[in-house]
Amino acid sequence: MAAPVGEVPTNANAQCPGTASEQAGKASSCKGCPNTDACASAPKGPVGEVPSNANAHCPGTASDQAGKADGCKGCPNAAACASAPKGPDPDLEHIAARLSTVKHKVLVLSGKGGVGKSTFSAQLAFALAAQGKEVGLMDVDICGPSIPKMLGIEGEEIHQSNMGWSPVYVQDNLGVMSIQFMLQSPDEAVVWRGPRKNGLIKQFMKDVHWGDLDYLVIDTPPGTSDEHISIVQFLLASGSLDGALVVTTPQEVAVADVRKEINFCKKVKIPCLGVVENMSGLEQPLGQFKFLDRSGGEEKDVTAEVTAALQQLGPQWADLIARTEVFAPTAGGGEHMAKAMNVPFLGRVPLDPSLGRACENGKSAFEEDSGVISQAALKQIVDKVIQQCNPGAGGGCKKRADVRRVEGWGNMPEGSMRDRCMCERRVWRKRMKA
Repeated sequence: MAAPVGEVPTNANAQCPGTASEQAGKASSCKGCPNTDACASAPKGPVGEVPSNANAHCPGTASDQAGKADGCKGCPNAAACASAPKGPDPDLEHIAARLSTVKHKVLVLSGKGGVGKSTFSAQLAFALAAQGKEVGLMDVDICGPSIPKMLGIEGEEIHQSNMGWSPVYVQDNLGVMSIQFMLQSPDEAVVWRGPRKNGLIKQFMKDVHWGDLDYLVIDTPPGTSDEHISIVQFLLASGSLDGALVVTTPQEVAVADVRKEINFCKKVKIPCLGVVENMSGLEQPLGQFKFLDRSGGEEKDVTAEVTAALQQLGPQWADLIARTEVFAPTAGGGEHMAKAMNVPFLGRVPLDPSLGRACENGKSAFEEDSGVISQAALKQIVDKVIQQCNPGAGGGCKKRADVRRVEGWGNMPEGSMRDRCMCERRVWRKRMKA
């Protein structure tokens, strides 16, 4: 895939060919760059990939000399390498222009699958939208797109206009883009190799017309491979990336893989906004538990008896929240890892069945009647994310605090968006009709 070759210094010019490129320090875009001399004199190795059946001194498939150098003579890949496009990716300029209207870009990452990245991404998007922000949610988990389900927009389709692809809107200030909208069936498997997945991610970045956004949240698959390298490259090329939120669960088998994700962030030079420990202890009202007696060798449901005994003690007992550790933090969990790796720890979200039901039904955990136990924990983390993206900013819009409920936004009932601050760019259609 044509792209800057090697690293791109933070103070480099806009169309830097990359420090490992044959054109490093020599290309027209290098004029005036403070790194020109160092890049021009730096030793160069193979540029891009080296095919497994290549000759011994292959210059690399992305090199300007690919298929032409003396070392390419007799190589079976010479013709293909010589005709392949070289140099900086021209689409990066288009991506930068497309995302120039996005104020904050946040990646949601994890080195481990099944830790709740998509759950957190969906609820983060819901939370930001509930504050009146203009929010986009991009699902780049090409093989396992679950965002449409979690936002209640399964079965929708992407529409095109002269401006590009239009996101699917959950509400007027929350749009979503996912490969799921392109599939004929939600059960259809996406059996693609890396280059094709990268191509679709680039198309999402280049062709989707988000308009003016306060936040673009990007939900990623687990790992540190093709999709992650591509999305970081595209976002950095757009000029800004606030950073990555890294999600883990408490047990060491997950934390060990998530450490790799934080090291990935350090290697590609993107800030880690913080670590979220998800599924941090099961929490559920005592009255919702089912009680079983297996003492006699057979399983007997004694829920009614236990409930009656609790009611005799007082009705308040049935409303207590019971908690137990499902995934034991044997090595200190996410907080210990964050401290050891010198990144912020944003908080813990319990393993909450009511949050799982909200996601299954495509609902926000921040609706007034959601009954989601983890709502308070999620809100605290979201507030910290906003602070990380807006260092030194105040606690919300002050222009019309009398109109918008600045405090307690998590408890805004469905339909009360008419209480939003009038200074927001978009106004709900139902308010326009009123």
